[in-house]
Amino acid sequence: MTLFLRTTCSTQLPGGAFSWNSIIRAYAQAHKFFDAFLLFKRLLSSGTQPDNYTFACVARACAERFDVEALRVVHGQVVAFGLGLDFICNSALISCYSKLGLVDVASCVFCGIDEPDLVLWNAMISGYGTFGDSARGVELFNAMQNMGIRPDGYTMVGLIMGLSDHSVLRVGETVHGFCVKCGLILNDHACSALVSMYSRCKSMELACKVFDSLVQPDLVSWSALIAGFSLAGDHVKALEFFRELLMDGGKTDPVLLASVLAASAQLAIVGPGCEIHGYAIRHDCNMEVAVSSALIDMYAKCGFLEMGIKVFKNMPKRNIISYNTVISSLGLYGCAREAFQMFEEVLGEGLKPDETTFAGLLCACCHSGLVNEGWEYFRLMNEFGIQAKTEHHVHMVKLLGMNGKAEEAFDLIKSLPEPVNSSIWGALLSCCDSHKNYELLEVITKHLSETNPKDCGYIVLLSNLFAGDGRWDEVKQLRVDSGRVKGKMPGISWISDINH
Repeated sequence: MTLFLRTTCSTQLPGGAFSWNSIIRAYAQAHKFFDAFLLFKRLLSSGTQPDNYTFACVARACAERFDVEALRVVHGQVVAFGLGLDFICNSALISCYSKLGLVDVASCVFCGIDEPDLVLWNAMISGYGTFGDSARGVELFNAMQNMGIRPDGYTMVGLIMGLSDHSVLRVGETVHGFCVKCGLILNDHACSALVSMYSRCKSMELACKVFDSLVQPDLVSWSALIAGFSLAGDHVKALEFFRELLMDGGKTDPVLLASVLAASAQLAIVGPGCEIHGYAIRHDCNMEVAVSSALIDMYAKCGFLEMGIKVFKNMPKRNIISYNTVISSLGLYGCAREAFQMFEEVLGEGLKPDETTFAGLLCACCHSGLVNEGWEYFRLMNEFGIQAKTEHHVHMVKLLGMNGKAEEAFDLIKSLPEPVNSSIWGALLSCCDSHKNYELLEVITKHLSETNPKDCGYIVLLSNLFAGDGRWDEVKQLRVDSGRVKGKMPGISWISDINH
């Protein structure tokens, strides 16, 4: 704790709430959110009357710390000091509750205000956008329109934030049209949000069209476009736009660097990755956790594991993400013992492993054929309160199946709740094929026909495996069963129709 915090217990600041607000804001801007909250408590005990700006600043500090209980304390004090209807306080509370995922609480705060102004409408719409609830965001936007309140650029940004995948692309296009109609397309914030939205929806042609309309694209727009190309699988284009950004003299940040490093990793081309590494060193951001973790992953996927380990060892600060990256990288190379040592280091550092940690460990066991260790880590997940996901089950099934324990893998799958993900069945079927275990394959076929009669996906897998072994009678029977379960519409030849 700083000297100031230690002395404010007995010292009354001149200037009342204004002085306190300035210092609390300074601590919050320096990302010392806990200290900002302590100052708020000192203010209350000093007898100084806080104002709406005090509460707004402290509420945001609580949200940045992801401290729900502290935010509730602030909310209670807002009501206690008679500011329950204050627009500034409520705008901050709505934004902060939404950021913490408590969008229903934020909605209650909003509904408690008789005549919310545009700022409050924007805060609530942005809250739904942050939460990814596009339906309720659009509903609230329509209600706002019906009340005759004219939206601004911030309204549209909040609305667009909730549109996050291709299923809502039509809604996004409608919002885009509304922006054009109301002249909001000239708003840089709205345009940047549209670039982000189209990128998330993998509609890169429209994203580029909006991007090209920007006179001076900001870092958010560049980052959204580059990340969008990576998301759409066009990693070459992502790297090209990054190079264009640098040629234009644009600035980057650790998030963008991590994104383009991921693109380089997916292409398994070390050249661009090394160039980005050099750029990060020159701009003194190579030690950022996000950048270092992306570098480890890039070097490992490009075949330079030792370089990745070197980056890891040079990191001044490591979190669970950086450890997960190096554990997964070691696992892919079959360096199981080294991966296990990293896991022990995670525990020694007091970090809490997550599902990605155990996926990396199980991958290491799988590549090294360590069945006993695999079971040990699989069971250890329960002790950390982690529920096994599809990825963990796939690794376990592969580990057992490829080490002569296909029946044990089959028993593991049968213990899972239905429906079992097709990738898990695919792992077992692949193991049976590799070991020519067609006896178990027939048992699996019977089991699947009884438990998943409407799922034709597994029939394709089985049919391919039987065909590979030249067992055409089984292939024919599977196709008969498939036709019985799910009829197929007759095909239509457009060419013959046109000729006709």
